[in-house]
Amino acid sequence: MKKTFLTLSFVFTSFLGFSQDIKDIDSTALFILDKMADVIGDLEAVSFNLSNSIDKLDAQKNIIKHYSTNKILLSGANKLQIRTEGTRGKSSFYYDGFYLSYYNYDENNHITLEAPESTLEMIDQMHLDYDFQFPAADFFYPSFTDDLIEQFTSIKFLGKKSIDGEECYHIMAINKDLNVQLWISDKTYLLPKHFVIINTSKSNLQYESTFSNWSLNPVIPDSAFNFLPPPGSKLISILKKS
Repeated sequence: MKKTFLTLSFVFTSFLGFSQDIKDIDSTALFILDKMADVIGDLEAVSFNLSNSIDKLDAQKNIIKHYSTNKILLSGANKLQIRTEGTRGKSSFYYDGFYLSYYNYDENNHITLEAPESTLEMIDQMHLDYDFQFPAADFFYPSFTDDLIEQFTSIKFLGKKSIDGEECYHIMAINKDLNVQLWISDKTYLLPKHFVIINTSKSNLQYESTFSNWSLNPVIPDSAFNFLPPPGSKLISILKKS
């Protein structure tokens, strides 16, 4: 069984099952998605920025937008650093292949957990156990295209569009609850430029992200992924989801 998309589960907490409907799949869209996955899969290291906009409902069912920016570093199969700053505060993840550490700048506290030995296994486990959110993680799974096919009834290539002066391939995937649109840049070796997820079954809530400042195969020292608690930072514990 293919995994449920992490980004979708982060944004929309109801369970997303696998579609059993008749499929309408565009071969051109699949070709572009496979090429993107191949490029990402061949990277030995990468850094990029990610800007997010997330809709949430308040107690009165009003849509409130939350914004964040992320600086993401990946190296090899077992190194990850994410720095996030936004309307919900400032935080960081550090993963060195052995431990995952989470640091909250605003509260000056941190969590350190034993973790699986690969980045993707770590992401899966930490999301399952603690509901941790790792922005844009789905794009780094080799099964990205297969997962998309499994969970959506229609995948279409909508032509070329320009975003911030970059020519992009526009792809849309839909099922009974979601409309997902991807813009994949023709300028950056078919890397993702922008995506939006619309929950058509729940007030059209949106999750939107823009990628920028891609650096392919940079030399990143291992020390960048080691967490050293700042002075006065308090080590706290966290319970697994029941």
